[in-house]
Amino acid sequence: MHDASAPRLPKLTRAALSQEQLALYQEITSGPRVTGPQHFAVQDRDGSLNGPFGVMLYAPALGRALQELGAAVRYRTKMSARTREIAILTVAAATRSGFERYAHERVGRAAGLTEGELSALASGTFASEDPVEGAAYALCRRLQDTPRPLDDDEYEAMVSVLGHEGVVELVVLIGYYRTLAQLMEVFGIGAPSS
Repeated sequence: MHDASAPRLPKLTRAALSQEQLALYQEITSGPRVTGPQHFAVQDRDGSLNGPFGVMLYAPALGRALQELGAAVRYRTKMSARTREIAILTVAAATRSGFERYAHERVGRAAGLTEGELSALASGTFASEDPVEGAAYALCRRLQDTPRPLDDDEYEAMVSVLGHEGVVELVVLIGYYRTLAQLMEVFGIGAPSS
């Protein structure tokens, strides 16, 4: 069994990067994750990238596509910040991703989630009076908890609240954050200790 406190990939500092890696590094560190409000550190003190971003540097062609998809999911969907963070934290709980929980609980607080709501998301007991938030949570749980496709009634119930675009956005968000969680699991990246 791997010691989760020891990542399997060395963190890459800026000086160690190839041209292609450096281009990706600059995209990540000049984008909205770094230029907007900082709820968690994307960069370490030595300039290396934290969480999934450091992993992306090891395969820059894929990393570029991943980081662009992540930026679209975080900054260019129509879902509210609360709904987005509810969905991300539901994935973090389902995948037991320490880093995603660490990072997105901070973002979730800034989006208006209460400590009680954050605890409920972590334990799988979240409920909301808001129909969109409730439907988003239900869809996230359903897609992760049940390995069969949505039936027509389930699909129509989700579309009636979220709309077609909302369902597409949530399905993509779930897939993206599950990918990040798997990357961090395989490469032994957990939440920061501080």
